[in-house]
Amino acid sequence: MNEKNTILFREEQRFNQWWLWLLILLPTSMTWYGAIQQLIFDKPYGTNPTSDTGISILLILFGILLPLFMYSLRLITEVRQDGLYVRFYPFHLSFRHYPYESINSYKVREYSPLKEYGGWGIRYGMKGMAYNVSGNRGVQLEFETGKRLLIGSQRPEELVSQIQVAINNYQ
Repeated sequence: MNEKNTILFREEQRFNQWWLWLLILLPTSMTWYGAIQQLIFDKPYGTNPTSDTGISILLILFGILLPLFMYSLRLITEVRQDGLYVRFYPFHLSFRHYPYESINSYKVREYSPLKEYGGWGIRYGMKGMAYNVSGNRGVQLEFETGKRLLIGSQRPEELVSQIQVAINNYQ
């Protein structure tokens, strides 16, 4: 690995809020229960059951793919010698690169995910764009263009510290 790709800091975060998983597992478990009742025990689920094909499609979508999709979601942040790299998998197939030359300022800050950005994930709000999966702390970047990006982090002080180290060594 060449020097510019040396990783100084790496953080991988997943959606791990209990209430979010409850919201996912409720329809998942109901779908599994209905599919087992109808497909295995031949007891239609509810007063207006769907066809076996319909329940099979629901099982695949809500019983398998939805929880797998939610489990696959993750925010990866890396500080390298040549810039900051962010990837929100599976939406970003590769890292988004933010060179240090384009960053005017960066700081640790607390924020309100719901009030400022409307929730978690890849979000857009009045204060710019945000990548966040949990918590209310992160690193606020401001670019030469005036645009802002908030990167949620469970270790924001360490992230800022390593950005500073990379900038000092890079310039």
